Amino acid sequence: MALSTDVLTTYAKIDETKTDQLLLKEISANQKKIVVLDDDPTGVQTVHDISVYTDWTKDSIRQGFQEKNNLFYILTNSRGFTQDETTLTHNEIAANVDAVAKELGKEYIFISRSDSTLRGHYPLETEILRTNYEKNTGCIIDGEILCPFFKEGGRFTIDDVHYVRYGNELIPANETEFAKDKTFGYRAATMPEYVEEKTKGAYPAGNVVCIPLDEIHRMAIDEIEQKLLHVQGFNKIIVNAVDYADLKVFCVALYRAMAKGKVFMFRTAAAIVKVMGGVSDQPLLEREQMVRTNELHGGIIVVGSHTEKTTRQLEALKQLSDIRFVELDATKVTVAGGLEKEVERCLALEEAWIRDGKTVCCYTSRALVTADTGNKEDELRLSVRISDAVQSLVGGLSVIPKFVIAKGGITSSDVGTKALGVKRANVLGQIEPGIPVWQTGAESKFPGIPYVIFPGNVGEDTTLRYAVEKLI
Repeated sequence: MALSTDVLTTYAKIDETKTDQLLLKEISANQKKIVVLDDDPTGVQTVHDISVYTDWTKDSIRQGFQEKNNLFYILTNSRGFTQDETTLTHNEIAANVDAVAKELGKEYIFISRSDSTLRGHYPLETEILRTNYEKNTGCIIDGEILCPFFKEGGRFTIDDVHYVRYGNELIPANETEFAKDKTFGYRAATMPEYVEEKTKGAYPAGNVVCIPLDEIHRMAIDEIEQKLLHVQGFNKIIVNAVDYADLKVFCVALYRAMAKGKVFMFRTAAAIVKVMGGVSDQPLLEREQMVRTNELHGGIIVVGSHTEKTTRQLEALKQLSDIRFVELDATKVTVAGGLEKEVERCLALEEAWIRDGKTVCCYTSRALVTADTGNKEDELRLSVRISDAVQSLVGGLSVIPKFVIAKGGITSSDVGTKALGVKRANVLGQIEPGIPVWQTGAESKFPGIPYVIFPGNVGEDTTLRYAVEKLI
């Protein structure tokens, strides 16, 4: 059942000054490096001045461990992988992280950061990480914490139901378009039921441990800690939250439980990473913090996401007269060589306009192309082929754009890693709430330009337009 957003204001305010002091103390006492495995590039949408590595070689992981920050990200892009690819990748990452940790004499925590609307390879990814961690360290993981709260994207968990904000309403996630995802869809109405559905009954809803808002808003830190101390057998813990202050209360209890020897795995959205890492708040980025002032070329926007939200945002962007638009006919994927010819056509138009100082938006045709087989993995492979064509609209450029914006998770990962060739990026911050900006590294195709990673499921109808207006 939908709720009015008015419910968000009915909860008691938490004394954040006190909570911040308690949390800072616990974070300072924790010596474990937080390694965030991100299944698409959008997961850095709450942090700044943090590194993202786009490969998982020991050299990259070693750099991450040696940084002064207590966390770093590894971009896996596994939401665009098959199950076999995901398994191979996570086994390799787990082995390399453990090898480097042993070499440097450090301990670590895994956070599996995924979609705030509950899509992704769950529980596959955390099961693989758990198996490797226990084998490599000899430590048993007591429980898995699920925290899909993500305020910037309008994602709230209330009474164990996860909601997505649409205007002035909060809609249960299972009633949204995201739950109908052909690859990662689900039916469960509550988070405990989601766990039972996704684990095929291995973890029954009735056994799931829930941290209610009542306990959090009473600052019942000792009660929450006791719940965590009693978790065992990799049981699941659901965190209810409507604000960042809620996560701070929970994380105080969490760190105290970990200090007493409890070990946890994490499957979360972006918000709790910021809190666990003690990352400070920062205002939204301004143009001068992102764009080179002497750049005379136009920028490039590529849109691959097919969510209804993205389509509405694209229509709002078309109201800007300064933008040139090119549609990539994605249906050509079913014709031999058809997609390649489409890319050539689009690239020729882009090159001319960008060189002339015009910003170009190239978007895939809005009709969703599906596989005839109806097989989920075939659907995923087809979308990857289209995304590969979209990324080449950036990778094939010979002119340096003023900025790059990529819309959609798989699209933004492919643009960052394949088109731009980024190995390590610094997260500058956010251009709009929940929309991160990378500064590309010296090794990339276009060094030092702002790369805006725009999730397909974030923002209001006008948010993409506002972001573009800030950059052009």
